[in-house]
Amino acid sequence: MRTTTPNSPHIAGRWRRMGSAAAATAALLVAGFGTAAHASAATATTTAAHKVSAKAIAAQVAKAHVRYEKAGCGATPKKGYAACNALRVTGGTTAFMERQAALKGVAPKTVKPNAASDSPTGYGPSDIQSAYGLTDAAASNGSGETVAIVDAYDDPNAEEDLATYRSYYGLSDCTTDNGCFKKVSQTGSTTSLPSADSGWAGEESLDLDMVSATCPNCNILLVEAKSASDANLGTAVNEAVKLGAKFVSNSYGGSESSSDTTYDTSYYKHAGVAITASAGDEGYGAEYPAASRYVTAVGGTALKTSSNSRGWTESVWKTSSTEGTGSGCSAYDAKPSWQTDTSCSKRMISDVSAVADPATGVSVYDSYGSDGTGWNTYGGTSASSPLIASVYALAGTPGSSDYPAEYPYAAAGTSALNDVTSGNNGSCSVSYYCTATSGYDGPTGWGTPEGTDAFTG
Repeated sequence: MRTTTPNSPHIAGRWRRMGSAAAATAALLVAGFGTAAHASAATATTTAAHKVSAKAIAAQVAKAHVRYEKAGCGATPKKGYAACNALRVTGGTTAFMERQAALKGVAPKTVKPNAASDSPTGYGPSDIQSAYGLTDAAASNGSGETVAIVDAYDDPNAEEDLATYRSYYGLSDCTTDNGCFKKVSQTGSTTSLPSADSGWAGEESLDLDMVSATCPNCNILLVEAKSASDANLGTAVNEAVKLGAKFVSNSYGGSESSSDTTYDTSYYKHAGVAITASAGDEGYGAEYPAASRYVTAVGGTALKTSSNSRGWTESVWKTSSTEGTGSGCSAYDAKPSWQTDTSCSKRMISDVSAVADPATGVSVYDSYGSDGTGWNTYGGTSASSPLIASVYALAGTPGSSDYPAEYPYAAAGTSALNDVTSGNNGSCSVSYYCTATSGYDGPTGWGTPEGTDAFTG
């Protein structure tokens, strides 16, 4: 992470910063009404006992906002270490909850003060598949493919929580016993695992659930680094590839450094493997490993239902000038040949994007530690990275000599990507570095998936 932000709650759209007189209290309004119904709507939160008028519902929604906090693994890391890019909703009304209320004609509920709920309060598998044109691919593709998740420390309840999530949404079992799920250390051991950490456990649950939601037929490999150091996380990436994963998601990042080009070749340069990395959650600015030219840098959007033909609409995720998707021009990494924007002479972040705004966040089940055990809603580019890795998996095994970060560029400007043209993630000297526009821009890259065509060679 690039700025010093305490692990404190997000209040009405902004972090309450220690020692800052500028702590804001403006409410984050979350819209999201539309006409398209989605299968996840069947799993609604507990509804009010009486019907209310449309006017009353609209008034309630107009007051709605979410509060969120960084996951326990999100504290600003020291040099040579990374933080996770996960944000957990702790209160308010999410876009999913608004949608449930609108479908039922009742006033929206709110997330409980302790954040956990008895049923989902965020988008589920059918929402994600619908939003990104993946419903058919998710039903028929992915068998035999393995998506690897790289995180730090152990989540002792990872497999159990994954089972709860998949069972709730009617997905097939994914267990150690049936060969679908495997958890290992950065050395490949299934028995000698790192120490447990409740903050990273929430991150791991988010990652596992996003793979399940996007590619339910995929196998899942969880590789746990012994710490959040760049070297240990990179070693875990190498282990994931060694164990046969062709799709590897990294939902973490830290400040760029002159060592990054060495890390590139040591850890992230794997031909024939689609490696994704979160662009960051602190608004405009570059971080690593998203800046690596060998990974697909994944930005974040706010995803809401709409009455348009797609049924959904997206904009750049930004809550404040220091809260939103990352983007920017790398200070160190060379520009890959397939990236042709003109103002950044080095690697530009991002390549593509997907949902990341906590207000329009995704459903996660996490039972380990004190971070809101049970059903939670999460956001951050920690959600978008495993989602995009899973889209690559739905598209099929990459070419053996390819670096799949190039694939979306071949589909640029086509119907295979939803071009995000509104919003920004801060202030910058070159407009497209931080502001959405038609075609390529930093916060959302070439856009979000519309099916799998943009993610295959």
